[in-house]
Amino acid sequence: MGRVLITDDCHRLLIEGLEQIGWECDFEPNITPAETIDRIGAYEGLVINSKILVNREFLDRAHQLRFVARLGSGMEIVDRAYAAEKGVKVWSSPEGNRNAVAEQALGMLLGLANHLPRADREVRQNIWRREANRGWELRGKTLGIIGFGHTGSQFARKLAGMEMRVLAYDKYLPEGFAAEMSWVSESNLIQIQADADIISLHLPLTLETLHFVDAQFIGKCKRGFVLINTARGKNVKTEDLVPGLETGQIGGACLDVFENEKPETFTDIERGWYQRLHQMENVVLSPHVAGWTHESKKLLAEILLQKIKSG
Repeated sequence: MGRVLITDDCHRLLIEGLEQIGWECDFEPNITPAETIDRIGAYEGLVINSKILVNREFLDRAHQLRFVARLGSGMEIVDRAYAAEKGVKVWSSPEGNRNAVAEQALGMLLGLANHLPRADREVRQNIWRREANRGWELRGKTLGIIGFGHTGSQFARKLAGMEMRVLAYDKYLPEGFAAEMSWVSESNLIQIQADADIISLHLPLTLETLHFVDAQFIGKCKRGFVLINTARGKNVKTEDLVPGLETGQIGGACLDVFENEKPETFTDIERGWYQRLHQMENVVLSPHVAGWTHESKKLLAEILLQKIKSG
């Protein structure tokens, strides 16, 4: 069949499955982007997560490449149009971690609503503040989901028993996209901004969604709304997010993704933004792990293997 370069950690079943159908696999999760582009000419297959940018330059060096398989959903790192011109098939596996992302979004929201990070920290220090850690309930709140693809729709499923009003908006889906979910109402951006107590982003990163949440967007939203972002960090403009939280226009945030996820590369300005963000009590933060559970690691591999087999 040929050789496959696997540039990131993955479940062993993907490697074993590829080898069973005749592929020779080089599993190198510590390979750098520079090393990858230098060596890609020797491979017919490529499995990536997020560190490898498969752009025109990369594809021009990949003389034998037949497929690119992405462990996950974000496809902004692959020039799919140019890959198609080159005859390179491209697969992703958003089905594999959509449940993990949805569970993380709900968990972060419940943690924020009940002040769990702070309460846990205080109890460990024998600080007993019940009134200061009084939470608020999701029941009766309005939640807006922006983007109703794999993760957005899965998050909506998690809310079925929460007794919330759930509004869903997706610019690219036809009318009736949420028809099977009786607890979800199809909506529009204006209504979500006006009514939603909580807004959850489930968007890809494109030129259209870059800085989708900026000062203008924030200013149109209901004062004190909670923002959830488990999608792409660059969907939210950090420069506008931080003041929004400080002024109370944004009442809280659950963030698994960030505009810059490499602290060692922070500019002085970025360092200032993140220092302010990290000092806030009205945020729950995690290091881009929403889609990376033990279960999703296996499922991502299973789904990619099946897509590669199906060709």
